Amino acid sequence: MSKVHQNHDHQHGPDCGHTQVQHGDHVDYVHDGHLHHVQEDGEVEEHQIEVTDTNPSDCTPDHSCSGHDPDHIHGPDCGHEAVPHGDHTDYIVDGHLHHPHGDHCDDHGPVSTS
Repeated sequence: MSKVHQNHDHQHGPDCGHTQVQHGDHVDYVHDGHLHHVQEDGEVEEHQIEVTDTNPSDCTPDHSCSGHDPDHIHGPDCGHEAVPHGDHTDYIVDGHLHHPHGDHCDDHGPVSTS
């Protein structure tokens, strides 16, 4: 389910400067920790990446990521873009979703970005 993002004055598009995420049959734009989808009428909806077999929300304590130092802690201003995934926030790292979990990062599957 999506909700309308009220009072959105930024015009998203291929050259707007925000990361594009392939989401099902359309493209969303990562904007301040949200996934924005522009409708044909210009209305902006907030989307989230669904929990699926491709993007699970499982704990993966043995995940070893070359995308950052093992001591890196994800959070605001960590340098990775935050995106909503299911009922939580993940971070895009080298084309996949990372979720901070205790002393490790869980791998929540691939995302296609541009």
